[in-house]
Amino acid sequence: MMTFRSLSLAFTLLAVTSATASAQARFDMIEAPVLRAQVTVSGDLVRIGDVIDNAGPAAQIAIYRAPDLGTTGVMPVDRVLTALRAHQVIGVVTRNISEISITRLARTLESKDIEAAIARALQHKNGLGEAANLSLTFDRDVQDLRLDASNTGAMQAVSTRFDSRSNRYDVTFEVANESMAAPTKLRFTGTAIETVEAAILARGVERNEVIKSSDVVIERRPKAEVGNDLAPRDRAVGMQARKQLRVGQALKTADLARPDLVQKDQAVVLIYQAVGLHLTIRGKALEGGTEGDVVSVMNLQSKRTVTGVVVGRGQVSITGPAAPRQPEVSDATSSIQSSQAAALVAIAANAASTVSPKAE
Repeated sequence: MMTFRSLSLAFTLLAVTSATASAQARFDMIEAPVLRAQVTVSGDLVRIGDVIDNAGPAAQIAIYRAPDLGTTGVMPVDRVLTALRAHQVIGVVTRNISEISITRLARTLESKDIEAAIARALQHKNGLGEAANLSLTFDRDVQDLRLDASNTGAMQAVSTRFDSRSNRYDVTFEVANESMAAPTKLRFTGTAIETVEAAILARGVERNEVIKSSDVVIERRPKAEVGNDLAPRDRAVGMQARKQLRVGQALKTADLARPDLVQKDQAVVLIYQAVGLHLTIRGKALEGGTEGDVVSVMNLQSKRTVTGVVVGRGQVSITGPAAPRQPEVSDATSSIQSSQAAALVAIAANAASTVSPKAE
């Protein structure tokens, strides 16, 4: 009987010893929690699993609020250990770290990208033109905007309103969230004005003055201000002002004309052409004109006034009537029916000593 009880006790002691050894073995297999020196989080909370390795079941317990989006905060190690002990996390290996840094990830939307997205949403809205031609102002200053890192979607315009009378806009965007949370909404209000490139006078220009390259600069101006009759810079340079133009004025096609090739009171060459006859006589312009204009000219030899067409710089042409055949000298005079042409032939005859005819 004693022998049986002794054997039972021995087996019991052996079982207890084996269980203790097994438990010790399992304990030895569990790795100790190790503190991290650099911590990165994507949400607004810092959890135990963020600050230590081997956190086990306590990994999802929140212990701090995260820093602001896109910023880094520093936490002394003793404060971190105190927070961990409050949740029965002990035996943390600190590796002689005195403080840990916690960085909160963020997605940054740059202000220029926000403005471009608004312009794209507004283009062709209620009469507006291309996005590239829109000038935007904001009711509140728009700077670089930081969103939670989980907001990975593109800016999608879900509401766009524009009043063409007041130039006011109201645009709302949604940014999708990869964590399946509700999308982030962004709303912007302000004014939108369509602009165009315009040739602007850098100085005042007098009537009939020719515009030079240095007189013109290119600026963007509101389309409603300058209208649709703008003169391109390359067409404005070299043209003549029809009227006095002020500095800062946008050049319009109606303000410009081809420059005068003949100026009033200018000495000109009066050219008379008829079949078989070409005469050049000195004259004085009684009015100015550009190419193709009809102007009055005084013949300086006969003191008579004739009219002709400006054909070049300082040149006015008077063309005689066509004849069906080569006339004799007597026939030539009788074939010119207009008094103006007859006068020119007479003048030419009087000036024969200085002007010689040239066969066509």
